[in-house]
Amino acid sequence: MSQPVFSMTRQFDAPPALVWRCWTEPDLLGRWYGPGVETEVHRFDPVVGGLWLHEMKMGEQSMYQRMEYIEVEPPARLVMLMSNASRDWEVIPSPMMENWPRTLLTTVLFDAVGDGTRMTLEWTPHEATEAENAAFAAALDNLDQGWGKGMDVMAEILAELV
Repeated sequence: MSQPVFSMTRQFDAPPALVWRCWTEPDLLGRWYGPGVETEVHRFDPVVGGLWLHEMKMGEQSMYQRMEYIEVEPPARLVMLMSNASRDWEVIPSPMMENWPRTLLTTVLFDAVGDGTRMTLEWTPHEATEAENAAFAAALDNLDQGWGKGMDVMAEILAELV
């Protein structure tokens, strides 16, 4: 099985530096990431080797995620390893989907296009098992729903910042 890849491209009416801020400033990130839930950023250090630790609260329940930055090239490129985490920020299997990849390689590119930005997000299983790749591949058609809602919120934030 070939490596499944989710790719999303979004055009924003804001320069790359502002779109970059939405990904690298915790107050802005917490507004758009995980739309429809309360997002609390516990740690945020967007440098190579730094961590972004956050909790998504859904009523009485919480889901924890851990991201480790492996490339940070302002304002053009972010690459991180994204994982579900325990309350102690240890990587764990997904509590919501059987065989979901333990870690996803996430690459975000910010390209200037006129006065705006073309942002491309690529998401792919990292060091995944065959079952994890298959689960990710089966979900590909629906992945743009959550990311898309977040990008809609980001567009609203960018309209405030421009």
